[in-house]
Amino acid sequence: MDELGVLRAGEEGGGSRRKPESLARLKQAARRLFVERGYHAARPQDIAREAGLGHGTFYLHFADKRACFLDFVEDARTELDAFVRERVAAHRSLEELIAGTLRAMYEYVETHPGVLTAAMTDDVVIDAEGAQAMPLLQRWGADWADVIRAEVRRNEISGIFDPEIVGQAMVGAIHQAALEGARAGRVREAVVRNLTQFLVRALRA
Repeated sequence: MDELGVLRAGEEGGGSRRKPESLARLKQAARRLFVERGYHAARPQDIAREAGLGHGTFYLHFADKRACFLDFVEDARTELDAFVRERVAAHRSLEELIAGTLRAMYEYVETHPGVLTAAMTDDVVIDAEGAQAMPLLQRWGADWADVIRAEVRRNEISGIFDPEIVGQAMVGAIHQAALEGARAGRVREAVVRNLTQFLVRALRA
């Protein structure tokens, strides 16, 4: 191999080693900017600059800003899911599961400020730039549908409902109650208690 070939091989080897590191830096930078500026104001070149990388490096990992944002949303969802599961693993009853999930979500929002707000950016606007993607709330609704199916199998709740419909309704109720409670300055435990009792009674009707 000539000198140029050796140099190229060294660069390729170094580049392959750097790829995971550069991706991690881009993801961290994207998270910061999506949280601080929102989807529309965070440009690919800004994300690359925030990560201390060249603009072209962004496109080695993401096709466009939308792909980067959807990666951020997936990370947020996975992170929240693990956060919640860790805190409700020992809960046995339906009441404990719902109340524990609500408390865990409140805790996540407090310890990860701005992440969920950014991750819930209007998907309709983003979809104008590419293919349809399932909104984060809709995906959570599908997760709750799985919970409902499991509770039906355990005879904890009625089997007369469509889990997919009820799962979306539960997410809507949780999301709206949390937003209104925060804006109105309601006591967190009052929101958790009231919403838990309402949902449990509705599911056991």
